[in-house]
Amino acid sequence: MPKVLISDKLSQQAVDIFEKRGLEVDVKVGLPKEELIEIIGEYDGLAVRSATKATPDVIEAATNLKVIGRAGIGVDNIDIPAATARGIVVMNTPFGNSITTAEHAISMMLALARQIPAADASTQDGKWEKSRFMGVEVTNKTLGIIGCGNIGSIVASRAKGLQMKVMAFDPFLTVDRAKELGVKKVELEELLVEADFISLHTPLTDQTRNILSADAINKTKKGVRIVNCARGGLIDEDALKAAIETGHVAGAALDVFSEEPAKSNVLFGTDNFIATPHLGAATTEAQENVAVQVAEQMADYLLTGAVTNALNMPSLTADEADQLKPYVQLAENLGLFAGQLTETGITEVEIEYVGEVGDLNIKPLTAALLTGLLRPLVTNVNPVSAPTLAKDRGIALSEVTRDAQGAYGSYIRLSVTTDRQSRSVAGTVFSDGSPRIIQVKDINMEALFSPHMLYVTNEDKPGFIGGLGQALGSADVNIATFNLGRVEPGGDAIALLAIDQPADSEIVEKVLSIPAVVQAKALAF
Repeated sequence: MPKVLISDKLSQQAVDIFEKRGLEVDVKVGLPKEELIEIIGEYDGLAVRSATKATPDVIEAATNLKVIGRAGIGVDNIDIPAATARGIVVMNTPFGNSITTAEHAISMMLALARQIPAADASTQDGKWEKSRFMGVEVTNKTLGIIGCGNIGSIVASRAKGLQMKVMAFDPFLTVDRAKELGVKKVELEELLVEADFISLHTPLTDQTRNILSADAINKTKKGVRIVNCARGGLIDEDALKAAIETGHVAGAALDVFSEEPAKSNVLFGTDNFIATPHLGAATTEAQENVAVQVAEQMADYLLTGAVTNALNMPSLTADEADQLKPYVQLAENLGLFAGQLTETGITEVEIEYVGEVGDLNIKPLTAALLTGLLRPLVTNVNPVSAPTLAKDRGIALSEVTRDAQGAYGSYIRLSVTTDRQSRSVAGTVFSDGSPRIIQVKDINMEALFSPHMLYVTNEDKPGFIGGLGQALGSADVNIATFNLGRVEPGGDAIALLAIDQPADSEIVEKVLSIPAVVQAKALAF
């Protein structure tokens, strides 16, 4: 009988589910790390929230552990690479607290509009300062949402119910999905200038870190109010404090901070500032939802092998895994290739499975491809959540299988349509099991996926190769492989280079300065 340890406080419903499914369950909350290491080898499953730290030494001691379930979305407390190396599936519950987090954001916005925390403190102090706390209505005001995915779209719906005008900036939000939500899709610059309230609902990535920088905050409408219930690090906290003190920003309400627990912060004590201790998911309903979901997922896996919301493996049976493994890697790399080159909202994705790959179970391949496609802008995306995330963003997906044709007996072609353009990339698996690119934007070429790559589009003119080599050489960048393709002599061309180190922005700018170059982008796999 599989045995599960619940090491953080979960709803009793989780215990009930495990027991009803026939699993043995122990609840031991608040274990010291040394004690957890001592007993973890007895268990097949570990259910946690955020307090338990599944570090490499804990995982090393977990000789029988098969699955770690996180009741919630964040998995910073779980060493996923270490778990993967030990063959331990890591699951989370990415959608269990969406409504709760959205409601907290709306609550923070209303509290900010009417200065409720400060008015409460003043009144309870016996002051009765009616004239001091002059608020603003939210009706007919413009709410700018940065990140309109699952939670952001719920916030938009609630704001529409408050008769607010809603605009959203999200590179993955399509025009059709925006219309469905009743929001205006805009670029960040327009949102900053027009919004009366700004609410952030984007993950923290390299692209979104300090998305509200000092420069961005200076572009906002005077009197704007800012809410962040997403992730710390999205706002330059020093710049926000300065803008509140000058009166440019009328107020801010933050549930998350750049460093947590936030026992101290530059914003603390600032007038017109509201703080809560990361309460976005802190409701009875949300905690019950995630507890029930994680228990059901873990029980399914331990009893039947079914995989749901796994962060480190696709949804595959054991027999399918070996057969599909090289194609899963190819599909994810093709998606990651296109995703790193996509800068606007994706409207359509078409995947062609040609030849023998079309006779396989293509659903895990599609999930892997969408994972790669969404990964550059969405944190915690995995082969299970990727199809749902794509659907939530209004991305139309089509899968086509075709008989073998052309020079390759089996290949996958990905075509991505955005608000501005369409592009395609195709790849195959060679006899040695290695995935390779065979075509980009209808230009034939052959290239291995490498950890660090440089993608260059250019005009096919003499001197380009020399100029590129000189630019990289002057930056002390070594070229591992160099692959070229062109439409016709003197026409459009593409260069794909594998390099021995990441290409930073300075290197990319050097490449862009070459006269024949049209586009240059650093890629990572």
